Amino acid sequence: MSKHKPAVCPCGSGLAYALCCGRLHDGLAAADAEALMRSRYSAYVYGLEAYLLASWAPETRPVSLDLADEAPIKWLRLEVAGHWPDGDSAEVAFTAYYKVGGRAERLSERSRFRRDPQLGWLYIDGLVDERAGR
Repeated sequence: MSKHKPAVCPCGSGLAYALCCGRLHDGLAAADAEALMRSRYSAYVYGLEAYLLASWAPETRPVSLDLADEAPIKWLRLEVAGHWPDGDSAEVAFTAYYKVGGRAERLSERSRFRRDPQLGWLYIDGLVDERAGR
């Protein structure tokens, strides 16, 4: 079950959800790796597990994410630190801020992406900055 979707997209673009990540969640291909990363953040906000799995490269994709089984997370905001495209591959650095159990947390990651000729941009994996902490 997805969460209520507000008018402004949670990815931080400032655009309406329907004109931003909502279009990707509905099947439009991401223009670049940053757009895919932002749409994946929004998918976590809304609990869109099927979208997250479909946008994950098959060679690194888990069988499931079990988002409904995790402790409730309140996603607060996303900050993109950089986007480095290189042909059919790219990296995106970001920090996502959230609360779990009333405690403020953040996740800083440098994610790797690749563009598949049939599937478009896909998330491969990411290097999490363990120092980012709280």
